[in-house]
Amino acid sequence: MTARPALPVATTSNDEAPVLFRTIVTASGHRFGHATLNAPASLNALTLPMVDLLQTRLSAWAEDPQVAGVILDGQGEKAFCAGGDVVGLYGAMRAAGAGQVPRDAADFFEREYRLDHAIHRYPKPLLVWGHGIVMGGGIGLMAGASHRVVTPRSRLAMPEITLGLYPDVGGSWFLSRLPGRTGLFLALTGAPLNAADALWAGLADRAARAEDHGLLLETIANARWHGDQATDAEQLDDLLRTLPAVDLAPGQLAPHRERINALIGPHDTLATIAPRLRSLASESDPWLAAAGSSFQKGSPTSAALAIALQRRLRHASLAEVFRLEYQASVGCCVLPDFAEGVRALLIDKDRMPRWQGAAQDDGAQAMLEALLAPRFTGAHPLADLR
Repeated sequence: MTARPALPVATTSNDEAPVLFRTIVTASGHRFGHATLNAPASLNALTLPMVDLLQTRLSAWAEDPQVAGVILDGQGEKAFCAGGDVVGLYGAMRAAGAGQVPRDAADFFEREYRLDHAIHRYPKPLLVWGHGIVMGGGIGLMAGASHRVVTPRSRLAMPEITLGLYPDVGGSWFLSRLPGRTGLFLALTGAPLNAADALWAGLADRAARAEDHGLLLETIANARWHGDQATDAEQLDDLLRTLPAVDLAPGQLAPHRERINALIGPHDTLATIAPRLRSLASESDPWLAAAGSSFQKGSPTSAALAIALQRRLRHASLAEVFRLEYQASVGCCVLPDFAEGVRALLIDKDRMPRWQGAAQDDGAQAMLEALLAPRFTGAHPLADLR
């Protein structure tokens, strides 16, 4: 194979940094910002320093008239981003003590949601290369991008129910917009999606071969850009169409849509939904059986919270979603299930969480109100989002 010429780049961070930044010089003299999550040992799990680095650089690129667009990807072949650094959040919860707001965790959620909101509102084309594992906070980075690319090895999921959390990072907004009740099903079961599923659900826009990542960067470098958002976004669409065709394995979500809609009615309570989802664990279909098993093992309080937020925020603005999700996420750090889920799955790894929620009895509503209660003084930390 003939070697491709090296891309003309300006490197602006060292190889040890948790996020690598460079700019690609294009044929028109414009530049494309290129940010790479650089923590492959943790599957590029997001930490607060990574969030801050991304926010600062994306803001600078947004203001630079010579930057026509941005590419965001992950280092390594295994993952774009496997989610937030929940082990770090666990440490913050333990340090704060029972019933106390962990300051580091509150800061993380505030700044992560600011970054996600900024991506949704980004004034230039922003392409996320969602290769490999894309979960939780990784989907938060990807969901708002103007151009979202998956590969045959992409695996997307919002598995927070198994950790005692819920699909945050705007999940209460974008999952509720999936066809039928599929978004709520994914929130309650953490069921994984492949590339075909992501395209069908509208969580991705294009599929490409993993090995064509370098070709895409080279094509961007060889193109002439205009510095106009609409024109450049359309041109980036056209460039993605020129990539070689890709064969994808069949998805699971579309074939099971009607079954999912039968399991979850538009007004069903968790008490009604729960036995139906638990019954899936005995299904012969492995995807449904795994979904039922995950629901069985998940936090009942997380399930109740996911239902409440999707229904309460269905017609809310994106900023309103992030504000209420902030309250819910801080609440999850104060009440016990989130810390217990991380302990059981990632710290002690006994896989035997002792959930304390009361999500299907008379205490359910009180538990939800306690989770969602404001735990800040003065203005909401995300009051300025629009």
